[in-house]
Amino acid sequence: MSSQPLSSAAPPSSPATVLSPAPDGLTPSAAAPARSTRTAVLLACGGSFLAFLDATITNLAVPDLARDFEVGVTSVSWVVTLYALPFAALLAPAGRLADLFGRRRLFVAGAALFTAASLLAVVAPVFPVLLAARAVQGVGAALLIPASFAIVLADTPPDRRAAAIGLWSASAGLAAVAGPAVGGILVDVASWRVLFCINLPIGLWLIERAVRYQPRATPTEIGASTGAGADTARRRAPDALATVLLAGGIGAVVLSLTEAQRWGWASPATLGFLLGGALSTVAAVGRSARHPAPAIEVDLWRSPGYAVANVISALFGAALYASLLLGVLFLVEAWQYSVLTAGLAMTPAAGWAALVGISIGRSRRQPAPWVLVVVGGALIAATSLVLAIWLPADARFLTVWLPAGLGLGVGIGAVSVGVSSAAALAVEPRRFAAAVGLNIAARQVGGAIGVAATALLLDRQPGDGIGPFQDVYWMMAALCGAVAVVGLLLRPSRRPGPLTPEVGR
Repeated sequence: MSSQPLSSAAPPSSPATVLSPAPDGLTPSAAAPARSTRTAVLLACGGSFLAFLDATITNLAVPDLARDFEVGVTSVSWVVTLYALPFAALLAPAGRLADLFGRRRLFVAGAALFTAASLLAVVAPVFPVLLAARAVQGVGAALLIPASFAIVLADTPPDRRAAAIGLWSASAGLAAVAGPAVGGILVDVASWRVLFCINLPIGLWLIERAVRYQPRATPTEIGASTGAGADTARRRAPDALATVLLAGGIGAVVLSLTEAQRWGWASPATLGFLLGGALSTVAAVGRSARHPAPAIEVDLWRSPGYAVANVISALFGAALYASLLLGVLFLVEAWQYSVLTAGLAMTPAAGWAALVGISIGRSRRQPAPWVLVVVGGALIAATSLVLAIWLPADARFLTVWLPAGLGLGVGIGAVSVGVSSAAALAVEPRRFAAAVGLNIAARQVGGAIGVAATALLLDRQPGDGIGPFQDVYWMMAALCGAVAVVGLLLRPSRRPGPLTPEVGR
């Protein structure tokens, strides 16, 4: 990867030219109308915001759901799990589908599916209906993410792409961090059904705008215009068997990690799903390496920069989702905050994460991806280390929680933008959707590992005080320290060669 900023001012020899117009015709010219550019960014940011918001927004609604449907808390946890499973499992196949059928078509399909499922969740008369709605929401979210990022990069002029990446990352980061806060506030002042009501107007607006929006060119049109053998393969539907193996494998791994605390780490169910999921995923990768129309773009990993970006994404996801779960639990259980107060206390970190992403995008000279990853990871690690060593048992919002929210929020915003930019810079434009699908899938799997590890560390006796919470902060410090170290591999000295002649240096 290059140390040059992601701006159009980069010299022609800089790898930043990966994001400049390519001969394949996928990207629009710099003279594209401002209105079209704004629409592309709004669509992409709206899609990513919805998908990541619903990944965490229901966490604080579990007690209310258990009471309203008269089921146990263990059963209600499936409201969260059944969203996470298809979301993580289908991201990589959805990226291939976006490249095949077109980013706009997949975006419309994802938004429509997500909105319809949200409406079903709002009116769910019985618990099984709510569970089904959450599963369908997860499918819609998996379709939205790769399509939205492909829209950002493919339909934005070169001189505005850095800002667009920053905004997309900021919207995704804001949604993930703000989910517990928004959920806590809405559940406290209204009802858990309102959590899904807020998706409806946003989803309908996204569908209407996406239907009317015309991208510069579709991947299929590009392949047809070039007539290249590789493009002919890319226009074929991805291998169905490998797609099923991949989705089932990732889903089984995420399920085993999510439910391991309840089932028991040594239980046949946990070990069976974990081993079966791993074998299924390996089989999908092996089959994709030989298939002419693979379900997984295995050759993307030949780029060292892209491979490193995925490792970073998994490590960062583990720390991020551990932080989201830990923050709410600590405020409610240790500091005895109400759900509403805990939700409000989580908002400063969310605001800082969004502000950093927007600021990076608007900067005239954006920092190189490796700088953002290293600095952001180090900042999260340092903040977590301080909290692991010195975490007061009595509530100290102004002197402890607010400064910690600044460190965590700024770090999260920086790493989010850095790793997204690094993954994008490592691939050619027509493969944006497949690349981001794999990259976000790595983050979601990492997140499942982080949540499972957090639950394991917090499973202590009542007399343990704040010790278990400090243990999680130690884990976060180690994970983000690793993010900073691995991020150094993205420096120019480790820059990969071009993937194709079209994406030369």
